[in-house]
Order: sequence, then structure tokens, then C-alpha cells
Amino acid sequence: MASADVTTAVVVDDHPAIVSGLEAWCAAADPPIEVVDSGPTPAVAWTGPGADADVVVFDLQLTEQVPAFTDLRRLVDNGRQVVVYTMREDRDTILTCLDIGVSTFLAKTEGPGHLVGAIHAAGSHLPYTPPLMARAMSTDNRPGRPGLTPREVDVLVNWFACESKDMVARKLGLSVRTVNSYIDRVRIRYANVGRPASTKAALVARAIQDGLVGLDEL
Repeated sequence: MASADVTTAVVVDDHPAIVSGLEAWCAAADPPIEVVDSGPTPAVAWTGPGADADVVVFDLQLTEQVPAFTDLRRLVDNGRQVVVYTMREDRDTILTCLDIGVSTFLAKTEGPGHLVGAIHAAGSHLPYTPPLMARAMSTDNRPGRPGLTPREVDVLVNWFACESKDMVARKLGLSVRTVNSYIDRVRIRYANVGRPASTKAALVARAIQDGLVGLDEL
């Protein structure tokens, strides 16, 4: 980060007008967000100042006609905090991005307030759930496993190993409210695939069934 109070971002988007608007919103944010670089391809997130940016703001629809899921997965697998910011609003695309492990999925119709909030949250490794993403999660009725994000799994497994959510929060550098938010997301995901888990014991059972944790880790 540029300083203790400034979140840095790199923007992957091939529409100059969108980039200009985003830069203006970030400059006016409180606390400020510094857009260190932007470009029409994911290369801008891997080279120059973009390589060290706290957050990658990523448009799925670049110069190609198909969503850039491969590039998105590469960024997430490399540990980058990614906010998808796109014109696409269909549920399947949203859920695919969440399964890949993005920090937040945001439609460009959802406005600057949500974008600034999503970037601030991602820069602090915190969840942010805008309306469209919340709606997609709440109607996720796909069969089988719930497709938890890496951060959701991390919080869940640490909760199993700790005596309280307070301990999880201290260990991961999060607030208790944030820990609760992640666990609530997990419960929603399991409920939506027909495998409700309303108690901690039930979540442990689901996690064991899905290979997220072994009995020797509990």
C-alpha cells in the first residue's frame, strides 16, 4: 500500500470512459484510493506499478467476446484481491466468479458507492456483498458442493479449530462481525444446494464430507 490510509488499485478495462470515471470516484473516496495503473488487458496487473496494487478491478468482457475466466483464475490463484466490475449481470457468471474466489462481484450498474466500498473491503481482505451478488448467492440452487471461496474455507476451518469466533478474529486479523459474515455466507451456500447446516456441528460434518477438513485436524 502507498501509505497506511491509501488503498492502491489497478484497473483492467478496455473502455477509457469507464476507467476515467472509476479514477474520479477513487480519488474522491474517503479514505482515498489510488489507481496506480490501468489497461485493456490483464498484463497491466502483472507488470509495472499494477503488479503491487492492493486490489485488481477486473472487467470480465475485455477485447474477447467470452468472459476472461482463465485470466481471472490466474490472478486469484496468485493471491490477488480481485473485484470483478462488469456489465454482465447473469447469475451463472456471478456464481462462477465467486467459485473462482474473487473478493466481490459488482455490476457497473450498481454505482460508485458500491465500487468504492468493494475496493476498500478487498484492500483489507474483508467481504463485501453488493445487492446483485447477494441475490445470486441467495438463489444458488445448484446441486452438489457449495463452491466455497478460499477465504470462506480459511475462516471456516479456523473456526472449527478455535474455541470462539473472537479467537478466529484475532488469529486472522479480522473483526468478529466479519467472521460472522463469512460463516453466514457459508451457511447460505450450503442451504442453497439442499444441504443445510444450521449448527457448528452440522457445518463440521459438511466440511468433512467435502474434504475441506480431516478428522485429525479437529
